[in-house]
Amino acid sequence: MSLEHGVEPGDMTTPASAVETPDSGTEPGRILRRLVVPTLTVLLLALAWFAVRRLAADVSYESLQSAIASIPVATLIAALALTALSFAALTVYDLGALAFVGRQLPLPIVALTSFSAYAVGNTVGFGALTAGAIRYRFYTSQGIEPEEIGGIVAFVTVSFGLGLAGVAGLGMLAAAGEFAHLPLPASSIKWMGAALVASLAALVLAAGEGRDVRLLGRAWRLPSRHLMLRQFLATAVDVSASAAVLWVLLPANSVDLPAVIALYAVAVGLGVLSHVPAGLGVFETVIVAGLGEQVGIDAVLGALVLYRVIYHLVPLVLAVLLVSVLEMRRVAGSPLATLALRAATRMAPPLIGAFTLVLSATLILSGVTPVGEDSLGLLEGVLPLPVVEGAHFLGSVLGVVLLLVARGLVFRLDGAWWMAMVLVPLSMLLSMAKGIAVGETVLLGTLLLALVAARREFSRPASLVHQALSPGWLLAVGTLIVTAAAVFFFVYQEVAYSHELWWQFELSGEAPRSLRAMMGIVLTAGFGAGWLLLRPFTANSALPTREELDHALHIVATQPRTEACLVGMGDKRLLFSDDGRAFIMYGRQGRSWVALSDPVGPRECWPELVWRFCELAGQAGGRAVFYQVGADSLALYADAGLMAFKMGEEAGVALADFDVKGGKRAGLRQALNRAERERMVFAILTPAEAEGAMAELSAVSAAWLAHHKVREKRFSLGAFDPDYLRGQPVAVLRQDDRIIAFSNLLLTGLQDEASIDLMRFVPDAPNGVMEVLLTHLMLHFRAAGYARFNLGMAPLSGLSASGAAPVWHRVGRAVFEHGERYYNFAGLRAFKAKFRPDWQPRYLAVSGGINPMLALTDITILISGGLKGVIGR
Repeated sequence: MSLEHGVEPGDMTTPASAVETPDSGTEPGRILRRLVVPTLTVLLLALAWFAVRRLAADVSYESLQSAIASIPVATLIAALALTALSFAALTVYDLGALAFVGRQLPLPIVALTSFSAYAVGNTVGFGALTAGAIRYRFYTSQGIEPEEIGGIVAFVTVSFGLGLAGVAGLGMLAAAGEFAHLPLPASSIKWMGAALVASLAALVLAAGEGRDVRLLGRAWRLPSRHLMLRQFLATAVDVSASAAVLWVLLPANSVDLPAVIALYAVAVGLGVLSHVPAGLGVFETVIVAGLGEQVGIDAVLGALVLYRVIYHLVPLVLAVLLVSVLEMRRVAGSPLATLALRAATRMAPPLIGAFTLVLSATLILSGVTPVGEDSLGLLEGVLPLPVVEGAHFLGSVLGVVLLLVARGLVFRLDGAWWMAMVLVPLSMLLSMAKGIAVGETVLLGTLLLALVAARREFSRPASLVHQALSPGWLLAVGTLIVTAAAVFFFVYQEVAYSHELWWQFELSGEAPRSLRAMMGIVLTAGFGAGWLLLRPFTANSALPTREELDHALHIVATQPRTEACLVGMGDKRLLFSDDGRAFIMYGRQGRSWVALSDPVGPRECWPELVWRFCELAGQAGGRAVFYQVGADSLALYADAGLMAFKMGEEAGVALADFDVKGGKRAGLRQALNRAERERMVFAILTPAEAEGAMAELSAVSAAWLAHHKVREKRFSLGAFDPDYLRGQPVAVLRQDDRIIAFSNLLLTGLQDEASIDLMRFVPDAPNGVMEVLLTHLMLHFRAAGYARFNLGMAPLSGLSASGAAPVWHRVGRAVFEHGERYYNFAGLRAFKAKFRPDWQPRYLAVSGGINPMLALTDITILISGGLKGVIGR
């Protein structure tokens, strides 16, 4: 809802009971859009593994096993200690970011958030499972504003990138001679390192105590020199410690630590830029190419395998166990314990989902690698061959199925939880039956414990098999399949292929068994992904029937927020909750599915409605958008994987304190006195009285539209429609028995909030006529016992002008200050400010990237009734 002078974007709706029709016209485009990015990334991954394979042409699987087995236990303990040091340094990132945005949280909570975010982000690193997404989910629940969270994520990202460059530069300076096998001379490497260090030193010197600088035509807020130095030190410790994890796993005295740190920094950077989950393959290629000639490729590969286990898998397991313990205790004896429990609640689904994804990869890779002679010897005589063969094949297939389950767990589906509770114990039995895989079984047992502990977090009764497979999850499937294929061909490179391999069944026949498992993995993944992509998409396409509209209006009458009355226009589709107690009203424009405001109905119905709406949009290949949502519901949208972008501020007047007496609102009192002298009479027409005056109201509306040369708006604003106006009272100002101004009222049955929609007046009306009408309304509803009068949105108001503000704020602020030619942003806010309201932020919730800009464009078209309405106003 908003006053008509404030153009407000947004709409997308669909009645739950409407006839479903296939959206066949967009099906090929929808599928292609989903496939482009995953396909390109998987091709890059395949090239990376091909490069590793060429570099490791002389390495056998047996020599790799020997290299891993030769690493002493003391070295593994040292690697674990260095991993702990690295993750401790990562906590400083979040502490510095919070300080940068002027926020503070207890150290244990920040440490838990940071540890969990990096445990997931380092290991999985895509889509809903990035460190930034997990931070957003948690910090939103702590009352931190979305723009502040954006600043936190940006600060952590930039500081890590700059610190990584600095560490790489220092490593080049210290160990240029170690890269003699590279085509660049040592002097060039030193100059590159010196340039990096000098650039960062200049940036630190320019920071001072924190100030704005102009770079590339934009203002940037620099943190203080002290904070920058602290962050660089944290990055140096983090990168050095994590690089040292890899270094200690290499043969002793084979290469100096500074050289490994420099190469490691470059490998991590390229892995991030590649967008391959966890930099898989890309990171390995750089490390093998840089160290293979000095250390021995089999030793490097062995160190990389253990590095992935120690630095990636172990922290994730610990994070899952920690959250499970907190969930099982459910103790909140102190404020800190309450915060920790809240953190565990928010972290559990993404952590458990990420862990399930990692274990699905473990089962898949286990299926394409040999079991080992010792394990097979123990199985011989205990289990018949068909059981071993079946366990090996079925265990690999279940690894693929767990991918789908992992996605469902991230999104809190109860069906995913139940399926996991069946598949995980079954996988444990199969892991023992196929080769007494104790480590694999222990990890699966840990997952089972976490699932039991966090049962209450998986409460969404949505269908698991009808979820849209997003590009990120398609990429996960492709990454695992390509990696499994690369491992399979590496392990059995010396086995000549023959058709007979498919039919060889013997306990020692490792290659045939893995070949069949690889076939099962590819077929299961291909069938599953293909079915999810190619199945016909159906979407509700009809506007609501009269019965559905009446039901929605009945729900509105029980709610406090008057903006929900806009459903009465009938121009928005409706999505009802399963129990029919709540709904979302929305519209569709381009690829944007735009829900107007928060869901309407009891708050306990909101989460499922938000999830269903996001999934409905995703299945159609669209973007889910929530327009003009409140700050108190942002955590709900964060859980659904959306980010919030401030749209402006909503003006609300507390009627108990509203009075025209005294100096604060002297201007309003003078306007009322002037209106009385000019014989203006205020009245509120009942719906029946408004029906009798409809012709006169229509004439006023038509004159207003013609005078202002505008078209009727839609979606987040009402239009002059007699059926719409009959639903609520209408406030009018008369002069000499002629209606000179009117506004339809938005009221609910709770009589808590009052507002208006249309604001129309004749061209010859006295100046300030709407100011007079609004003042009369506020005095009237104060006397009637209402608590609040909603003046609607001031678009782009209240956006930060700080150099530290996100790009969205800077763009919006520039439009607010310089866009008078197209829209009176500042004038609208100044008009509403006359009533001395409280200003509450309102947000656009949508996925990140360029989606906010695209969504806002679609919303503008939607409100304007089409592109012609945008151009022609």
